[in-house]
Amino acid sequence: MHRFKDLEFWKISRLFCSEIYAITSKFPEFEKFGLTNQLRRASVSIPSNIAEGSSRQSNKDFSRFLQITLGSAYEVETQLLIASDLNFITHEELDSIFKKFRIYNKNDL
Repeated sequence: MHRFKDLEFWKISRLFCSEIYAITSKFPEFEKFGLTNQLRRASVSIPSNIAEGSSRQSNKDFSRFLQITLGSAYEVETQLLIASDLNFITHEELDSIFKKFRIYNKNDL
């Protein structure tokens, strides 16, 4: 078993989740049950799956939960890009969060 509270990537994922909540609080009200909800749920699943996986008895099981976590991270990345396409967030805000959490390099754009 792993102590998830000691894992740096769990700590960072909690900060990332808080950042997503802050960003989505500025989204239009009509997106409350759409993209806002999707982004928040996907971002919450990242630290949640790390924590749940850490309780598993084998590294193989833990690895499976980390794969689910990675899928949620890709989901959030895609949804942030869509939010930018829809002008819910600026390109600068998008670039800032991606840089802050090292989601991609400028060359990836």
